[in-house]
Amino acid sequence: MKGHLRQRGNAWELRAYVGVDPLTNRKKYLTRTFRGGKRDAEEALARFTTEVAGGGHAAQNTMVGDLIQQWLNLSRAELSPTTARGYDWIIKAYITPTLGNVPLGKLRTAQLDRFYSHLREKGGQQEKPLSAATVHQVHAILRRALHQGIRWGWITENPAALASPPRVRAPHLSPPDPAAVIRLLEAADESDPDLACFLRLAATTGARRGEVCGLRWRDIDLTAGTVLISRSVVEAANNVIIEKDTKTHASRRIALDPGTISALLAQQVRMRSRAAACGGALKDAAHVFSRDPEGDRPWTPNSVTKAFIRVRTRAGQNSVRLHDLRHFAATRMLVAGVPVRTVSGRLGHSNAATTLGVYAHFVEASDRDAATTLGALLESPAPSERTRANKRPQGSSA
Repeated sequence: MKGHLRQRGNAWELRAYVGVDPLTNRKKYLTRTFRGGKRDAEEALARFTTEVAGGGHAAQNTMVGDLIQQWLNLSRAELSPTTARGYDWIIKAYITPTLGNVPLGKLRTAQLDRFYSHLREKGGQQEKPLSAATVHQVHAILRRALHQGIRWGWITENPAALASPPRVRAPHLSPPDPAAVIRLLEAADESDPDLACFLRLAATTGARRGEVCGLRWRDIDLTAGTVLISRSVVEAANNVIIEKDTKTHASRRIALDPGTISALLAQQVRMRSRAAACGGALKDAAHVFSRDPEGDRPWTPNSVTKAFIRVRTRAGQNSVRLHDLRHFAATRMLVAGVPVRTVSGRLGHSNAATTLGVYAHFVEASDRDAATTLGALLESPAPSERTRANKRPQGSSA
C-alpha cells in the first residue's frame, strides 16, 4: 500500500493510495491529519497504510446513493430498457429519499432491516404499505449495488447479504380454462384477425408477448410446422423500439399445431395482400405482426396489451390477463402429462427447476392423475388374464 507524508504547518497530512476509481479512472487517496514529530508521523503513516490495506476506507467519502447510481450506470447496458426504467423508479421513489445520503461505510444490516420494515408499514404513496414483492425488489437492488462496491474495493462487507427482506409468497395462479380462451379468440377474430392470430400463437406456444411481437416470417417454417423464438421486442423512451435476445438469452425452436399453422397461413395472406396493395412485397425479414404494409415496424408489447383489454371486455373475460395465456399453455401441458422438461423448453425457462417452482401445484395434480392411473391397473386382472382363468378346466390348479 503506497503512502506518503505532507507537512502542513504544524501538522502532517498522511496520504494512503487506495487505487483507481473504476468509473472516473482517477487515482484515489485517503488522508488523515497527524500532529507530532516527523518520526512519529512516519510511524503513524505506516499504521495508517496498514489499516487502509484492510479495506473499507474508500467508503468514507461515498454515499449509498452515489454507489447505487454508479452501479446502475455500469449495469444499464446489460438491462432491458423496461428493467432499467423500473430500477430508476424504485431508486428515486424508495431508496434515495431514506438511504441516499448515508455514508457507505456506515450502512449496517440492522439499518436495512428497519428500512424494510418501514417500507412494509407505510413506505408507499400516502404512507400506504408497500407489497412484499416491491420491498424485495428494493432489497435486490441494494444487494447488487453493494456487492459491486465490494468488487470496487469501496467496502469489505455487504450489509444487505445478511438482511431480512419480507418473504414473497408465490402468487396463486388461476389460468383461464379452454372455453374462456376460445371466447377470447372468437371476440378477437370478429374485430381484428391479426390480434386473434397473435393470441392463438401466445396460447399454444406459451411465448412471452415481447417474443411474439419480435417474430419475423423467416422464423416460421409453415411446412415443417415450427417457430424459432430468438428475440424479444421492448419499447424504450420516446417510442423507440428495441429488439433484443430472449429473457434467458437463448433461442428455442418449438412445434406448432395444425390450427395455429392455419392461422399463420391466413396471417401471411393478409400481410402479402397489404404489401401488394402498396406496391411492395412481403419479405422474409418482415415482422409477422405489424401495422406497416411491408412489416418493418413490429407491434409493441404495450399496444398488444391495450388491444387485448378491449377484446377481453367484449368477450366478458375481464379477469383474464394477456400473460395468463402463457400460464394457460404451461398448466394445460402439465395436466395433460407432458414432461416438465418439454414444458420448460417450450416456455423458454432457463431450466426445469424454474418451471417446477412456478407451476408446482399443477405438477402435483398431474402426479395424482398418474398415481390413479397406475393404481387402477392393479385393481383387477387384465382382460387377457381373466380370459385364461375362465378357460381353465374345473379342478385344475394354477
